[in-house]
Amino acid sequence: MKLVLKKSDTPVNKKLDIYTRDVPCLDAAWHYHKEFELLYISKSNGIRFVGDSVAPFFAGDLVLVGSYLPHLWRNDPSYYEEESTKEVKTIVTKFTEDFLGNEILQMPDFYNVKKILEECKFGLSFGENVSKFLHNDIMSLPRLSSTEKHIKILSILHKLSLVDKKDKTVLSSSDMRQTTTTESSERIDTVLKFISDNYASSISLDDISNVACMTTNSFCRFFKKMTNKSFTQFLNEIRIRNASRILVQENLPVSEICYIVGFNSITNFNKQFKQIMGSTPKKFREDI
Repeated sequence: MKLVLKKSDTPVNKKLDIYTRDVPCLDAAWHYHKEFELLYISKSNGIRFVGDSVAPFFAGDLVLVGSYLPHLWRNDPSYYEEESTKEVKTIVTKFTEDFLGNEILQMPDFYNVKKILEECKFGLSFGENVSKFLHNDIMSLPRLSSTEKHIKILSILHKLSLVDKKDKTVLSSSDMRQTTTTESSERIDTVLKFISDNYASSISLDDISNVACMTTNSFCRFFKKMTNKSFTQFLNEIRIRNASRILVQENLPVSEICYIVGFNSITNFNKQFKQIMGSTPKKFREDI
């Protein structure tokens, strides 16, 4: 698996593509493409990576990803079990900036739509109220005619452009947009896959440096440059984001969740959880 410039699977010159996905692991690789992408999770959960953002996703998750911004949605490991009956349903909409023509976004009437496309260069996640409000619009998209799809997407983008600041979150804290594939891109993808698959186990700096085929000092500089985070910070964030997902879905003791996600100290777990999530695990669960 590697970070790749993903070419559109749609016919040449098609500027809007809408389809439903019903299989786990929504993306085959940490990737990017020139198209904007609106993803709506109707069913399933897991962890999503958008730029340097790591966060759990659940049914109702609605995200707008900008052009050339690396991203990856990975389902919870339980979805890959041989006898799993868990369902996945995602509405994926990919479109170019000129999907309605070259001139329309230059018109004053469409200023807000142009603005939301500029805002999503770091990725935008929309709140539960927005997701519920747009649920029927988005779920209807695959069934529409081509003309109706273009009109409906413009309408959805217009509605998203009017969302209050408190109902949307910028995901990546830095500009992670890519324009070319490189050896570094392939290497960071290998590293991210290893961390995602093994975060619940003990991963030392030597282990992860070996995965990247680098010395520890070189790896630390490389990882910081590619993700805007230290390896330890990134690993802790993946563990804590998974812990928050388990706290929402399972009625397990906090002490047990601590070890499930890879921590070997409840004190450190509580400290990291509060630092990343803004509250203790117990308070987080009470506030759900």
